[in-house]
Amino acid sequence: MKYTEEISNKLNELLIKNFDAEKGYLNAAETVDDPKLKMFFKRRAIERGDFAKALRIEILRYGQIPEDGGSFKAAMHRNWAILKTMLASDDAEVVLEEAIRGEEESLKAYDEILKDRNLPPSIDVMLNNQRRAIQAAINSEKVHEELIS
Repeated sequence: MKYTEEISNKLNELLIKNFDAEKGYLNAAETVDDPKLKMFFKRRAIERGDFAKALRIEILRYGQIPEDGGSFKAAMHRNWAILKTMLASDDAEVVLEEAIRGEEESLKAYDEILKDRNLPPSIDVMLNNQRRAIQAAINSEKVHEELIS
């Protein structure tokens, strides 16, 4: 496998995760009643959509074809989170817990790719910036969770 293909494959993995996160946040925004939390989730969805756009550009730059949508596993997770929320008495807390869990999985994926110390500098910077934003979102979600519990 060529190096450019290898990089594109790794970026496609992150692209799928970002599609999944964007959809998850949009579902979360629809689920909660609190207007501030709703806006928080919508902002996270926009952010993850922006991450996906940046990843698509890099994949195209390497002459590869970006993925078009999220994963089956994430769709199942979102459906489970919706069901769990409907059964829970405090849905905002459950939604936040699921968002945190999903973001922690995203961090693992970013960490795995960032282990490759041979990434082109532009991609390394982009991925580190996205990773920091995901970590900041987790920190914010944990604060929100503490406030509502």
